Amino acid sequence: MTVYIVPLIFITVLLLSVFRKKNAYSSFVKGAEGALSLMMSVLPFLLAVMAACEVFRVSGASAVVSGFLSPALEFVGIPGECAELVLLRPLSGAGSLSVLEHIYQAYGTDGIIGKCASVIYGSSETVFYVSAIYFSKSNVKNLRYAIPLALVATFLGNILGCNLCRII
Repeated sequence: MTVYIVPLIFITVLLLSVFRKKNAYSSFVKGAEGALSLMMSVLPFLLAVMAACEVFRVSGASAVVSGFLSPALEFVGIPGECAELVLLRPLSGAGSLSVLEHIYQAYGTDGIIGKCASVIYGSSETVFYVSAIYFSKSNVKNLRYAIPLALVATFLGNILGCNLCRII
């Protein structure tokens, strides 16, 4: 089914542009130009987040913090082996994918640890990356609660997902 979705969307957009008498090509070029300027304005923020994430992971600080937080995470239903994934997922997609791969190699994919890691990775988002992109171009001025609320929602989702993995 997914093979047909992209062509269907493409054809629908073209038909709508013909029906509304809009120039689809010039609209596409204008949108691509806007995307390019967005990318250039967001790039410094993304580089800063990615560099900080990589330093956190490579320095071993994430492993130390994960070891410290493991008992608390196990108390709420998240396996301690997934602690580093819980920490890195809001920061880095690539870093958390690397941790996920390590968890799969060490514990397998069918056990509770592998299932919880899959749920954590698949149901959460790189909060800081998305925030950097969204807030760099939005007119939102008061960001006081946005990132903390997103992090709390992500963590609660991790807890719920891991506890559901134990039941299912």
